[in-house]
This record gives sequence, C-alpha cells and structure tokens, in this order.
Amino acid sequence: MTLLEHAAALFNVSEGKSYEELWALKGIRFTLEHGDALGVVGPNGSGKSTLLKLLARVMKPDKGAVKCDGSLAPILELGIGFHGDLTARENAEVYGVIMGLSRAEVKRLTKPMIRFAGLDKFEDTKLKHLSSGMQVRLAFSIAIESGADIFVVDEALAVGDMEFQRKCLERFREFKRDKKTIVFVSHDLDMVKSFCEKGLYLLNGKIRALGTSDEAINCYLSDVREGFPVS
Repeated sequence: MTLLEHAAALFNVSEGKSYEELWALKGIRFTLEHGDALGVVGPNGSGKSTLLKLLARVMKPDKGAVKCDGSLAPILELGIGFHGDLTARENAEVYGVIMGLSRAEVKRLTKPMIRFAGLDKFEDTKLKHLSSGMQVRLAFSIAIESGADIFVVDEALAVGDMEFQRKCLERFREFKRDKKTIVFVSHDLDMVKSFCEKGLYLLNGKIRALGTSDEAINCYLSDVREGFPVS
C-alpha cells in the first residue's frame, strides 16, 4: 500500500476517488553559456527556489537531468550546509571544504571570508547565536571566495545593510567581467533588469517567458496587472 492509499484508507476515502499530481517544475529546459547572468522571476510558489536547489544539486530531479560544466557555488536559503553549534569560523572552514576548496585554501581564505561578512568580532561565536542576516552574509562570503565558475543566488543580496549590498554587487560585477556564470532569483525587478542580461519567468512550475531580462520582466508585470493565467 502506498502512502496515499494508506492515507485514503484512514480517512475513509471511497474507491474511485483520484488525487491530482502536482509538479513543482515541469518541462523546464534552458542553456546558459559561460559568462551569462540569468535573472529568475515569478510569484511565490512558482518554482524559483526549487529550480535553484536542482541546479545546486541540493535536490535531484524526478525526471530529466541537470548538466553543469564547471564548479558551482550555491548561495541559497539560510541553513543549508551550516551547523548551529559550530562557530562562524568553524562553519566557514567546513563549508569551504564542502565547496571544494583544499585545506590549504580554506586556511588562507577563512579570514577574508569572515572579514567580507563583517563578522570579525564574532568569528568565535556559535552560529546559532548570530542573527539570520549574519548567517546569510557568512554563507555569501564563503561562496564568493570559493573561486567557482557558476554562482546560484537566492535573494541573498536582500540581506544586510546598504554597504554590504554594495560590496556584493561590486563583487558580482567582477565575476561578470571574469566571465563567471550567475543565476539570480529575486523579487527586486530593477536589480534583475540592471544586473542580468537574460531573464526567466516561471509561473506554476513552467516557463512563461525566457529571453532578455526586459522580456521576462515585462511579461511578468503584464500578468500581475491582468491577473495570472490559469495553467
């Protein structure tokens, strides 16, 4: 008996009743070249974060495959890869190794990671005692020091004060000049438009628009004004 069949039996669901299959993403296909910056937009529940988790190999697709040519650094929601009982410095060291850095590289880069995050005074503080903003800044700082070829970013730039955001954007501009590839999810459409040349608009787990960032955002705004189409 499957879990759904068991649940149906518990609630006395009569035979012949069916359940609707729900896919977080379906029919997604796109290719990015080295140096591309892709902005991903869409309403809550459209599949944006699921897409990033698939790209970052945090989740595996039920069907299809994700092909990645180069090293990847994910900057996703709070908590992935971190341990609350380790200090900020220890988390930086462990996370750096997970990201593929050698022990020598981790030893050399831990101080710059902590410094970029603005956590010099808190490097020996357990992570669970730091604010959520501090933790995301640390994750961001570790990722950008990893030297990866591809960066997958989920709203990380919305965390922190204006000075931290300025530093982050400047570092990403350096990445673009160095032909790094960036996939960036954000509700800040102005930031997506100014930072990303390509755009992907997801709705109900499917591609609604894929092209330039202007094209994807204009389609999204049009749907917001007119009411989202029924899938």
